[in-house]
Amino acid sequence: MKHSDREIIRDLAKKYREICQDPVMEERRQLWKAKNSLQATRILLLVSFGMHNVWCRELFADSHLACRDEFFRTWERHLKMLLFHSEIGDDWIAEPWLAVPAVHKTDAWNGLWGLPVKMEPPPEEGGAGKYDPPLKNWEMMKLLRVPHHLIDEEQSERNVSRLAEAIGEILPVRMNRSPVCLGFSMDISTHLGRLRGHEQIMFDMYDSPENLHRLLAFMRDGILTNQEEAEEKGDITLLSHVNQAMAYSQALEGPAIDSGPRKREDIWGYCAAQEFTLISPAMHDEFLLQYQLPILKKFGLTAYGCCENLTEKINILRQIPNLRIIAVTPTANVHRCAEQIGRDYVLSWRPNPGDMVGYGFHEARIRRVITDAMTSLRHCQPIIVLKDVETVQGEPERLKKWVRLVRELTS
Repeated sequence: MKHSDREIIRDLAKKYREICQDPVMEERRQLWKAKNSLQATRILLLVSFGMHNVWCRELFADSHLACRDEFFRTWERHLKMLLFHSEIGDDWIAEPWLAVPAVHKTDAWNGLWGLPVKMEPPPEEGGAGKYDPPLKNWEMMKLLRVPHHLIDEEQSERNVSRLAEAIGEILPVRMNRSPVCLGFSMDISTHLGRLRGHEQIMFDMYDSPENLHRLLAFMRDGILTNQEEAEEKGDITLLSHVNQAMAYSQALEGPAIDSGPRKREDIWGYCAAQEFTLISPAMHDEFLLQYQLPILKKFGLTAYGCCENLTEKINILRQIPNLRIIAVTPTANVHRCAEQIGRDYVLSWRPNPGDMVGYGFHEARIRRVITDAMTSLRHCQPIIVLKDVETVQGEPERLKKWVRLVRELTS
């Protein structure tokens, strides 16, 4: 590593360490513990973003990075994103460590099931790509493979050592050995859509339900195998939580390094069903939820939903015995969802990011949308999550302004 790269990374790590030591982080931990335990708190706000967002790619693009070594450029970008998040003023928690993802021999996205998924690139920056589902017919199911939990130990250790050598005495650096089949890679829906195609899934439900059930059972069992192998090897830890929020509650230990092995019953699990947005509740139940349930039941607490409209499906979700968080998306009817959810679960409301910060910052519009939703949310246990922000039109300060305004409107 170039000397200048080392100094850049160390300087960023020191700044991040200061953020982690701010007493407000512990206050937020206690708030999330209470909220996710269905206790009364103020409404918690979370701005969720990553490098998949167009505006984020612009702000933290390669041209804005100073490190020359590609490995350290990745961590420079990561630390800069963490520091930026700390300025937004939401209820995000800065954890006092860096977790380096293990390198898996089974890719979590492309080829997880043994069939590589090709995608035509978007025609322009910020556009949409197009998947070419590889499972063209049911005979091809014999080509599918179980996604075993296999880590490239040498490469993984090398990555941890490189970062620890640079900043290890500033921030603890550890490996996150979590299995690939967590989050979107355990919900079945995401990879089913990639393997078979969204429209084809709809036809399958009518034309070939037996084969679709056979595929779903194979995916369910493959996910369970991946998680069981990781659990047996001690690779599920308190770094393995996934819930699209802050993974704290009174029922479970929060995120931590050096926790030692844990069981799935000790952590948060997460499933979504974005590809089933247009599927009826009955078919959602038959062709997805019944296959997700054996996976979700293994976890201590679970969260459900990402960008799909669950307005008509709250009732079937009650089958999940450890469900704690339900997503209410921009396309959902927040009032009807609130009426059904009540105080039984945490209601994770995601207002339309376009209305909030995507096309201009119009305070009157934000006030109108938030105030209208609050007429129903005040009867629930809500959190408000601003996510999937594709553009801020070159004005990232809108995120800070949004948090300040929504705090005012929900206090």
